[in-house]
Amino acid sequence: MKKSVFHDPFEKARLEKGHSQITDQDDPVVMILRHEDVLKCAHNFETFQSGATPGRIVIPSEVNIRDTRQIPFEVDPPKHGEYRNLIEAWFKRPFQSEYESKLTTQISDLLDGMIKKNDLEIVSEFALPLQSKALTLLLNISEKEAETWIAWGTHVFRSDDNPLDATKANILYDYIDEQIDKAIANPGEDLYSVLLASDLQGEKLSKEEVKGVMILTFAGGRDTVINVVTNTIAYIAEHPESLERIRNEKRLIHKATEELIRYFSPLTHMGRVATKDTKVCEHAIKNDSRISLCWASANRDASVFENPNEVILDRNKNPHIAFGIGTHNCIGAHHTRQIIKVLLRTLASKIQSIDLLDCEENIEKWGKFNRKVGFDTLRVKFNPIT
Repeated sequence: MKKSVFHDPFEKARLEKGHSQITDQDDPVVMILRHEDVLKCAHNFETFQSGATPGRIVIPSEVNIRDTRQIPFEVDPPKHGEYRNLIEAWFKRPFQSEYESKLTTQISDLLDGMIKKNDLEIVSEFALPLQSKALTLLLNISEKEAETWIAWGTHVFRSDDNPLDATKANILYDYIDEQIDKAIANPGEDLYSVLLASDLQGEKLSKEEVKGVMILTFAGGRDTVINVVTNTIAYIAEHPESLERIRNEKRLIHKATEELIRYFSPLTHMGRVATKDTKVCEHAIKNDSRISLCWASANRDASVFENPNEVILDRNKNPHIAFGIGTHNCIGAHHTRQIIKVLLRTLASKIQSIDLLDCEENIEKWGKFNRKVGFDTLRVKFNPIT
């Protein structure tokens, strides 16, 4: 069995009922599994809100480790739109040619250093540094700052084995507080300074609001980006013909990027909180109870995707929702897409093949579902084009 295969644990429940149930820290959650139903719930923010208690819509819940509201992620319309309009242009910067050029240099330089190794651990030695260095571009700060973030490990927010442990979260909070204070004292052209100088309905953003945006920026794109980068390397290692296609078919990059993101779905699901008694899939949802919008299940729905359990690099119809959908779709999606596009392009230009040496899979457990989201370790050897 190839290590790059990601099975769909939700298929049976999706076909039979369209929903399932889990319990998260003694808080019941109804998982919504079908593509159509996930879309309906995601668009219905009046009934299924994001602006609940800070940390509650995240699964596993973060209510025990933070009380800062992540912005605009945990805010509903119309306020959500006001925040989003304020920051959306900044998060579209990855489309700029200068941004892409800098990202290409970062990934190319990193890859050049890895090619020389006979045994490379991708998660810690490649994906984590790549994600951290790329984040300095998004924040528009010195690349040296990535060294601090790399030292935090793959998870910057939640303890690896205890969702109630706020130790790591407090490290991140203290760091962000310090950076906000520095930006107040010496404003620059970084994201902290831009946020502090922004007006919302005639008033400057508070430090708490700036902190909410920054926590989301740090935590939202950490392990998800690391997972999709690592999973892409594993796939290329076991499918060298795919790398050859990307090398020879330049226009394939966009479709290949979307397909790999769909297939791996680096974030399994995201929650919402019901504002009234309602039903989904004929299942009763009680007021103030939680639902899970299961992106990973929706992205394997055979009623939407032909041969959903296969990677089809030139897939034409690909309405995946790996970045969410509707009002609260991921603000950092453009950044992640550019990372994968540039990674594929750089691999195709420098690497002939990749040897997969060893790995340890990362398995998430959600009730009766065991879902592979990536790798805790992935050891490979890059074979350069000669």
